[in-house]
Amino acid sequence: MGDYVLDLQEVDRTQVAVVGGKGAHLGELSRIEGVSVPAGFCVTTDAYRRIVLDAPSLGELLDGLSRLNPDDREAIRTRSAEIRRVLEGIVVPDGVAAAITGALARLGDRAACAVRSSATAEDLPGASFAGQQDTYLNVVGPAAVLRHVSRCWASLFTERAVTYRLRNGFDHRKVHMAVVVQRMVFPHASGVLFTADPVTSNRKVSTVEAVFGLGEALVSGLVNADAYQVRDDEVIAKAVAAKEIAVQASPDGGTREQPIEPAGREQPALTDAQVVRLVRLGRRVEAHFGRPQDIEWCLVDDDFHVVQSRPITTLFPIPETDDRENHVYVSVGHQQMMTDAMKPLGLSVWQLTTTRPMAEAGGRLFVDATRLLASPTSRAGFLEVVGKSDPLIEDAVRTVVERDGFLPSFPDDGPAQTIPGAEPVAIEPDPALVTELIEQGEASVAAVEREIRTKSGSELLDFILADFEELRRVLFDPRGIKPIMAAMRATWWLNEHLHEWLGEKDAADALSQSVPHNVTSEMGLALLDVADVIRPHPEVVAFLRDTTDEDFLDGLVEVDGGREARDAIVAYLDKYGMRCVGEIDITRPRWSERPTMLLPLLLSNVKNLEPGAGARRFEQGRQDAWQKEQEVLERVRALPDGERKAEETKRNIDLVRTFAGYREYPKYGMIRRYFAYKQALLAEAERLVRAGVLREAEDIFFLRFRELQEVVRANQVDHELVSRRKDVFRSHQALTPPRVLTSDGETLNGAYRRDDLPAGALVGLAVSAGVVEGRARVILDMAEADVEPGDILVTTHTDPSWSPLFVAIAGLVTEVGGLMTHGAVIAREYGLPAVVGVERATRVIQDGQRIRVNGTDGHVEILTEA
Repeated sequence: MGDYVLDLQEVDRTQVAVVGGKGAHLGELSRIEGVSVPAGFCVTTDAYRRIVLDAPSLGELLDGLSRLNPDDREAIRTRSAEIRRVLEGIVVPDGVAAAITGALARLGDRAACAVRSSATAEDLPGASFAGQQDTYLNVVGPAAVLRHVSRCWASLFTERAVTYRLRNGFDHRKVHMAVVVQRMVFPHASGVLFTADPVTSNRKVSTVEAVFGLGEALVSGLVNADAYQVRDDEVIAKAVAAKEIAVQASPDGGTREQPIEPAGREQPALTDAQVVRLVRLGRRVEAHFGRPQDIEWCLVDDDFHVVQSRPITTLFPIPETDDRENHVYVSVGHQQMMTDAMKPLGLSVWQLTTTRPMAEAGGRLFVDATRLLASPTSRAGFLEVVGKSDPLIEDAVRTVVERDGFLPSFPDDGPAQTIPGAEPVAIEPDPALVTELIEQGEASVAAVEREIRTKSGSELLDFILADFEELRRVLFDPRGIKPIMAAMRATWWLNEHLHEWLGEKDAADALSQSVPHNVTSEMGLALLDVADVIRPHPEVVAFLRDTTDEDFLDGLVEVDGGREARDAIVAYLDKYGMRCVGEIDITRPRWSERPTMLLPLLLSNVKNLEPGAGARRFEQGRQDAWQKEQEVLERVRALPDGERKAEETKRNIDLVRTFAGYREYPKYGMIRRYFAYKQALLAEAERLVRAGVLREAEDIFFLRFRELQEVVRANQVDHELVSRRKDVFRSHQALTPPRVLTSDGETLNGAYRRDDLPAGALVGLAVSAGVVEGRARVILDMAEADVEPGDILVTTHTDPSWSPLFVAIAGLVTEVGGLMTHGAVIAREYGLPAVVGVERATRVIQDGQRIRVNGTDGHVEILTEA
């Protein structure tokens, strides 16, 4: 048929660049045995490119479009409308028109057709673009078809399509439009089939939505659809809607709304047998494409026709396994306060530095808890540990455990596993142990930092791999676990017994302020000391406020007071510059690499706090804790058997204050090592760039550690692999990881089972006692933090890198977190009321609203509008 038209029978899934995503999928569908696809053809992207050549003014318009901010809706609306007018105004060239009308004749000149856009960046594994371009139904006659083909070309530049490409980094010039023209079918019923449940992501449950007539009534929201769920060839849920209208083909072309007779409005559009048959058809399509599908279908004379199938891009991936058994996976990221997607090098380094095997999905890591949950004893211990850490994870896991037959069952003497954090340890280790462990840790890290500078090539990779063993030894040294567990158990004891004896909730929170050896809280206070050096020098403040250059420290010495300021910042970075948001991913930029990330917070401290605030803050917390201790002990002594109880209380308070701070140290040491590894690996990557092996140094982030070893050894890399990994990473960034994931693909995030909340309150987990009211500052990027004293930080999650911000706020609300995660620990040390695990907090709470945070009872109230 030439370059401008291809019959669907000539098309397969490899031809996205020629016929767009929709056309390629339809062509591939037409090749599947037993799948009926209406006959038709594709107007190729060659035709679109020919049109663009006939409109040289488009180049300038496209350049302007690419420079627009995706949030500037008015500019996008104006510019995209101008481009559409240009495209619709171009006369279809004779050669293109002849190819289209010739193909149309083979369908029948007066055949009613569906004319559908098919962009080259549409229905892709990582970006569906569903609904971004236009479809026209019941188009009759060559002239009308040509006119609607032009409209499809123009629909590449609808406002929603342009905005989507801008937000997702697609180049307008590199996205082309093909058009699918198919013989129109006139169905009794239409709808969509998801071969995996789009709500729960369960791959074994299919969801069907059905309406009478054409599917446009469903797509446009004109009617409620019948809804069915099917599992194992059985309809397990059904809801028949009242359907008042149907969209039908109009005799004059196009479509019209037609009322449904009252007697038929609540009749199901499909029988249960038809639903099951449709799902079987969908499973055949899914198996062919190798992933769950979103399928548009029509029912004509009891035969199903597929008019589109695209991958469901919103499903969270499932970890790959070698068996077909059921599995339960628990998120590592929700424990580590890092739910963002990780690059391959980051994933593999983390896996190599832990002792527990981890599953991988969607750029995140999960612990396979199946065997822990299979034995009654290990199950009880596991649920107790995760319940203390994150009750939402516990609730989600219980949901799965309570299902009959999903998990295997082992007796208590079977192959159960130990539970991290539940192993017996000495309750009262020697107080000198913390100092000893820190000294040994410092020496170990210093040795790595010293020795790694002498390594390069394969020797470097071998050195790092060997040091992973030393890192694991330090992280999981039983001696290091003793003080951490001693503090945790003492905290639990205090909260339980002081609540029972005195009616106090979370009493240990006030007793945990300003404990020694907490390197993370010290980091926040140390930044206040840097602010003290900068504050007396207005020229330094002005310089830092205006700079965007990551090399600003070099220029800082040129202004009055700049040398002292530079020395203070450099000293801070020397100790803490290896930290950053998402620091468990070795590939994330560190403060030392991008020191401008610290400037908003540093300048906020200069503006809002007084000299000496760091030392005063620590001393005030120490005094508050001491006074709370005296009050508690006095009240306990007044109880029956008070002296014994007070002695036991004092012993547990001492355990908390002696050992709680050490909990933050092992991760600090690990991150220092990570930074040493990263600096050395990037230096090696620069060598590979100079040698022509790598295109850019950061390509190593998209290789796993063992792959990088081989690249360094062989001096060659698979550039296509790196490119694919970058695309996959971008698709993973758009996904929200669940707290719990099953091998069926079901995602679970748990729920709070509470009915004691004020009306309208947002429920969460109380992790630091107290009640505070203030202005909500919804901050998603710490580098953009602009807070004032009394503000309440509302964010998705915090890791140690957020701790310097805590000295300037009055309370904390996060979407992710638990009792022993870093944000909770530092909030308690600073005496900040905090509630974590508040679902959708950053979307429900608006920046600037006045809110009340109840860190004692675990809820947040919105008091005023923004």
